[in-house]
Amino acid sequence: MSRKDAGRTDCPAADDRRAMLRAAAALGCAFAVPATLRAAEPAPGVIEALRQGGVVVMLRHALAPGTFDPPEFRLGECSTQRNLDDAGRTQARRIGAWFRERRLQPAAVRSSPWCRCLDTARLAFGETVQAWPALGSPRMTEDREAQVAQLRRALAGLRPGGFEVWVSHQFTLSALAGGAAASGEGLVLRAGANGAPQTIGPFAPA
Repeated sequence: MSRKDAGRTDCPAADDRRAMLRAAAALGCAFAVPATLRAAEPAPGVIEALRQGGVVVMLRHALAPGTFDPPEFRLGECSTQRNLDDAGRTQARRIGAWFRERRLQPAAVRSSPWCRCLDTARLAFGETVQAWPALGSPRMTEDREAQVAQLRRALAGLRPGGFEVWVSHQFTLSALAGGAAASGEGLVLRAGANGAPQTIGPFAPA
């Protein structure tokens, strides 16, 4: 996929906004979501869950125009990847501000090793970010089942009193939780009784 595909026409039009969100999540399209569809504040149960801990906020990276990565993609070389634009960097900073304004401090911040994820995490939470291959895109992972199993074990290992933030990709979010999110948004997850991820609610900071 070349950079000229950034404007590919298989990304849905904005005339049907609910259909747009569903299709965009499936295609991995990176564009802003209409304000009328963005929650100004997560549900009260979501914030309470963060205060109680034992959960993870799994975020899709902030805005990075285009779809997929160029053919010359190399992990660890940002110039070969699809990266955040100015709007994405602003969005990432606002994510961090949302947590600080509510005095919500993650016990750990983990990120896919892709540059757009690391940049999102660092702009939001600072340099103490752990790059974690398990959060990488399953499209480029040889053993998707093992990757998802690792994420599920980590989720099950979280304890009350703290929460983590994981910054990843739409494909990873879907593989783990079966959900979708716009860029810079995500889901709050905990381990269910059977070890399967349970969604507490969407996370869409203003």
